[in-house]
Amino acid sequence: MKPQTAVIILNWNGSELLRRFLPYVIANTPRDVADIIVADNGSTDDSLAVLSNEFPEVNVLRFVKNHGFAEGYNLALQHSGYRYTVLLNSDAMPHEGWIAPLVAAMEADPKLGACQPKIHSVRKPGRFEYAGAAGGFLDRHGYPYCRGRIFDSLEQDNGQYDSPAPLPSFWASGAAMMVRTELYLKLGGLEPAFFAHMEEIDLCWRMQLAGFKIATVTNSTVSHLGGASLDASDPKKTYLNFRNNLLMMHRNLPRRIAKKRLIVRRLLDTLAWARFIATFKWRHAGAIVCAHHDFARMRKDMATAPDDAPDMLRTGTNRPLSILHHNYLLGHRRFTQL
Repeated sequence: MKPQTAVIILNWNGSELLRRFLPYVIANTPRDVADIIVADNGSTDDSLAVLSNEFPEVNVLRFVKNHGFAEGYNLALQHSGYRYTVLLNSDAMPHEGWIAPLVAAMEADPKLGACQPKIHSVRKPGRFEYAGAAGGFLDRHGYPYCRGRIFDSLEQDNGQYDSPAPLPSFWASGAAMMVRTELYLKLGGLEPAFFAHMEEIDLCWRMQLAGFKIATVTNSTVSHLGGASLDASDPKKTYLNFRNNLLMMHRNLPRRIAKKRLIVRRLLDTLAWARFIATFKWRHAGAIVCAHHDFARMRKDMATAPDDAPDMLRTGTNRPLSILHHNYLLGHRRFTQL
């Protein structure tokens, strides 16, 4: 009998990552619970040969070109046909028993739109990883932070966020995110224009505007390498993060306040630009300029939330605070200090 869950790994020229991490996915994902699918995004390396010769038990979807993270997953889920789908990065290493708690959480709450496990670092075992930690949030200016991660400060996981029930979060990490496939497709999936970075936060925001919840399931753990597609030192990553953050706020904030909030955010981005200039990181400073220029162009073609939509950055799971204020002025480095 076909299971109701699929684990979909998007791959592009990642044969070495497949060799390193796919054995953990196979070993720790019972076949009666979930099927494993690798969606190949037009790889030009030996990924397809590796999958065919070394992992014949894995299903493969082949795309003729690289559609990017967002559109690649959208195409893969259109072929899914499963009730639940896990979007799992190719550099993610699931721990034993990781998948069943995620399915159980979705089964127990029909209004749970997406959930994630705790995400640990591959490089520093037992420490939370940057991309998601124990569940993500946004401050009022749209800056992301997590239980277990404030900017670059990463906590050791000592069980301080463990809970018998799923923990409410604002966003689930795209490194390992389970979604209701039908809801994902109904909302249009990940925004293709983002290409990569913050598209999962945008999706989780839209799920909440549609009346669904996001949570972290703490009795499930996945370790994540991070930086496999774009390293933090790459100016392209700076560009995508700044551009997509502005687009995300434009799309999801109610129109009555979006303009004011975006003005403040763009002023704060100017401070980030000045910091890059002061530290002679010219390419990163230029990436911010390009991000703002492209945001101004791209926002004209994007639908926005209606005037009566709630301001999700000041309600619900988010705390009405400035993470910049807490981190840089108050010296708070842990989520419990906020």
